[in-house]
Amino acid sequence: MAYKEKEIEKLYYSIGEVAEIFGVAPSLIRFWETEFDVIKPKKNRKGNRQFTKEDIDNVRTIYHLVKEKGFTLQGAKEMLRNDNQSVRDKMELMESLKNVRSFLVELREKL
Repeated sequence: MAYKEKEIEKLYYSIGEVAEIFGVAPSLIRFWETEFDVIKPKKNRKGNRQFTKEDIDNVRTIYHLVKEKGFTLQGAKEMLRNDNQSVRDKMELMESLKNVRSFLVELREKL
């Protein structure tokens, strides 16, 4: 009987792993943690930060606003305070459109 193994998903990620996901220095993640109250990693007994998927999603939103859209930190804070869900919805839509575009480009190249 064949079965497909499920990929094991981590519950917590280190600050180094989070920084690597976004291609930034861990110091930037620590800085954003002090600036944005939506990033609240747990700390283990040693004091190491443990980021959840939700924390990573919040970092992704901040990264999008600051690095991709060019918002100032204050502007990003206001966007998150006023319309966090709208920002996330637009990010998801843009990601979906990018995936469709890359699929279509790949399909065109095969024809």
